Amino acid sequence: MGNNLLVAKNVTKAYGNKVALKDFSIQIPKASIYGLLGPNGAGKTTFIRIINQITMPDFGEMILDGERLSAKHISQIGYMPEERGLYKNMKVGDQCIYLAQLKGLSKKEAKKRLNFWFEKLNISDWWGRKLRELSKGMSQKIQFIVTVLHEPKLLIFDEPFSGFDPVNANIIRDEILELQKKGATIIFSTHRMESVEDLCDHVALIHRSEKILDGPIHSIKEKFKQEAYWVELKNVKSDFFEAFKNSHHLENIDERNDLKKFKIFQENLTSRELITELNDLGEIITFREEIPSMNQVFLTAVNQ
Repeated sequence: MGNNLLVAKNVTKAYGNKVALKDFSIQIPKASIYGLLGPNGAGKTTFIRIINQITMPDFGEMILDGERLSAKHISQIGYMPEERGLYKNMKVGDQCIYLAQLKGLSKKEAKKRLNFWFEKLNISDWWGRKLRELSKGMSQKIQFIVTVLHEPKLLIFDEPFSGFDPVNANIIRDEILELQKKGATIIFSTHRMESVEDLCDHVALIHRSEKILDGPIHSIKEKFKQEAYWVELKNVKSDFFEAFKNSHHLENIDERNDLKKFKIFQENLTSRELITELNDLGEIITFREEIPSMNQVFLTAVNQ
């Protein structure tokens, strides 16, 4: 357990007759960015609420850094919910200092850290403005700062890029990676697979309140590979290619004179045998294994 910051063991939570999370177990390595994936209503939010001790599991246990999760750990966790919880009529600077003090920082220390972050994100002139004057993306930046300000061990971001334009989404993405480099462990809850590809090194996929897969992203992609390759050939002998098409499983065939592009499934051949056959057809320009995207993995796993 020493290499994991957060461990969930057989966590179950029901609301009346509805099971929100069933026998859920995961291990989140220290200093990882861990993707918590699943369709809306899968159980992600319930798990996050349990980590934050907003609700308690009916069964199972939660371990944070080797200790059973308890009230004393609240200050070691930073949570940025998808639905933002800031006070619309309060001035931005006053609000940030107030929230930082709730997390245990002195007013002096809070102000020092806030000045650093406001300068870093180029928003110093927002200090005296009321939150209702800010756009959704601007308020997101404030929420981000408030989440990370007390330098918690565990950061939880629920759809952190929602409301951001691409430029600001990229700024926040870089800050999240920087926090990981400095040793923070990050849970990234989303149903947007492109963000997962970009940021996460481990994932768990929840569907209908149960975990259906978890592990390092590269291992999961290996598991879902179809043994398929993308091939591009030139100077192809057309009559040879017709015979080759009839004896192999090809898809997405694009034929232009002596140039052929296609996807081929390996079936019973080794890669070396396949390359030998392709060399007999023409000159190999591209021979690339198809690695599934997390979106393809997600759809396949959910449909299974």
